[in-house]
Amino acid sequence: MSDNNLTSNFSAVPLTYTNPVYEGYLADPFIWKYFGVYYAIGTGAAEAAGDIDHPQTQSLVFPLLRSDNLVDWERMDNALVRPDSHLGDNFWAPEVAYNNGKFYLYYSVGHGDKNHQLRVAESVTPSGPYRDVGKSLSDPQSCPFAIDPHPFCDDDGQWYLFYARDFLDTEDEVRAGTALFVDKLQDMTTLSGEGKVVLRARSDWQRFLKDRLMYGKLFDWHTLEGPYVRKHSGRYYCFYSGGRWESDLYGVDYAVAELVMGPYSDVGNENGPRVLRSVNERVLGPGHNSIILGVDDRSEYIVYHAWDTKMTKRRMCLDKLIWTSQGPRSQGPTWTEQLLT
Repeated sequence: MSDNNLTSNFSAVPLTYTNPVYEGYLADPFIWKYFGVYYAIGTGAAEAAGDIDHPQTQSLVFPLLRSDNLVDWERMDNALVRPDSHLGDNFWAPEVAYNNGKFYLYYSVGHGDKNHQLRVAESVTPSGPYRDVGKSLSDPQSCPFAIDPHPFCDDDGQWYLFYARDFLDTEDEVRAGTALFVDKLQDMTTLSGEGKVVLRARSDWQRFLKDRLMYGKLFDWHTLEGPYVRKHSGRYYCFYSGGRWESDLYGVDYAVAELVMGPYSDVGNENGPRVLRSVNERVLGPGHNSIILGVDDRSEYIVYHAWDTKMTKRRMCLDKLIWTSQGPRSQGPTWTEQLLT
């Protein structure tokens, strides 16, 4: 789709943007397009802090935005009707999938940074309201911490759910912490139980905190989170964010596989994330990305959050995604005016 803004002599007006493209708090941004309209959803300040409305009111969670051009964003009502308040006050990292006439909102809910479970809600319109289907996708007993669900549809129509969960073992030189997992979806609201590990942390830059108290023990804790899968030239690229989200060491890297369920490899990132990393005093902690086609329906953009320079809020940014012979890279993070292709 081309830009419809025309000058008086009918030549196209270049569309530009400067990050952040939305000044409000919007972490873990996910963008999708439906009938020519872009929608963005993410973790708001209230969702991140566990400071949503009183549980006895029918509060709505997750900020929802809309745009006609990826640059100018309008705030809409929040998307999700709050489910049972006993599930928790912290709602994180929503993503939306469309299948057979319904929109499915995947998210995690928990208490602070503990006891998060994966949930899904439904709507017949992209703007909601989305209502929880009444069951957990993950088993809180066998998987006490699961976050960042990412639904992916393969070319054959089969859906999969990528997400992050905790691992405590350190065999084969992997490190304890949050890492990536995938399971086939039996239907849009049920996992098949055929899950596999996608990727475990193995590098120092992926450290969240040394001597972190978790599950009653101290761990040198590492974190891989925010998976997003893009199939390119017959291979599966699982983008992810590594490190501590509250620091400027956080960044975006990827793993690649020949099959959707793996095995995946991120060999080559030993010196840090290859797709997005901080630029001192300019862009801090870029991470938790999604990918969207630009207004030309060809150019790819990586959508991510980054801290303001005082690290008071995470804001939505986007930059051109480039496929090179070495793998995916981006033109970002940028902070000056950019041309939208």
